[in-house]
Formats: sequence, structure tokens, C-alpha cells
Amino acid sequence: MKENLIKNLTPWLVSSGIKIIFILIGAYLLNRFLQFFIVKIIQRNLVDKINEEGKKKAETLISIFGGTLKFIIYITAVLMILPELGINIAPILAGLGLAGLAVGMAARDIISDFISGIFIVLENQYQIGDKIKIIGIEGRVKELSLRRTVIIDENNICHSVPNSQIKLVSKKDE
Repeated sequence: MKENLIKNLTPWLVSSGIKIIFILIGAYLLNRFLQFFIVKIIQRNLVDKINEEGKKKAETLISIFGGTLKFIIYITAVLMILPELGINIAPILAGLGLAGLAVGMAARDIISDFISGIFIVLENQYQIGDKIKIIGIEGRVKELSLRRTVIIDENNICHSVPNSQIKLVSKKDE
């Protein structure tokens, strides 16, 4: 029984197993390369702003672009691995397209969060490390993504605010 199982698995491991390993290694290396590339591009473009504000803006942009690229790379890797496991991804992609349409209509708040996040970053309203006050919460920006802003107040309490909820930002210059 064991011998038959090993005999049947060997061709699969040689063909599909190796492909899966190469896909995972390729995704990892591509992610590492693009993260390094993002850091270099952003730092080169912000070289004239060596001050603290430039560093905060660079950190914010690296976090946003790095996280987005990582998500895209690993989702693509999973979609490349599924056929190697014998799963037809055409129905999955079609289903995801329809589900995406339904979710997109139902998730207008999430879409609004992303659009607001884009404008926060593009207009340079605030960056990681800035002391701000939004919706009555005052503190330092710990994390900024296109979806939300995370603030730590003076009591060391972490507040996560969806970007679409932010209508007024007060920023203290230091």
C-alpha cells in the first residue's frame, strides 16, 4: 500500500511539487526585490527632505506601497499554485468577479475608506509619527494605510479610525 502511494506521488512531486516550490520562491524573491526597489525609489525622491517630515512621509509611502504589492504578489502566487493542485481556477475567477461586484456595491464604506486614504497620502495631510487630532481623538499616528489610520493617544490606547470617517484633521507642527 505504501509503495503504491509513493509510486503514485513521485511523478506529481517531480512535476507539480517542483513548480509549486518555484512559484513560492519566485513570489518571495519578487516581494523582497520590489520592497527593496520601493524603499530606494522613495528615498531617492525624498532626498531633498532629509528632515523629520521627509522621513515620516517616506515611511508612510513605503508602508502603503509595500503592503499593497505584497498582497498582489501572494494572491497571484496562490492563483498560480491552485492549478498545480488540480483546482480549476476559471470558475473561481468568474465567481470572484461576480462576488466582487456584489461586495463592491455593498462595501461602499470600504471603497470610501480607500479613496479617502489616497487623498490623505497624496495631499500629505499627515504621516506616521505626526501628532494629530481626528474625530475627537488626539495622539500620534502609529500606522497609516489606505483603509485606516491608527492613533496612539497619551494614555497609550490604540485607536483605529476608518479613513472615510475623517472629516477634519488638526495637526500639531513640532
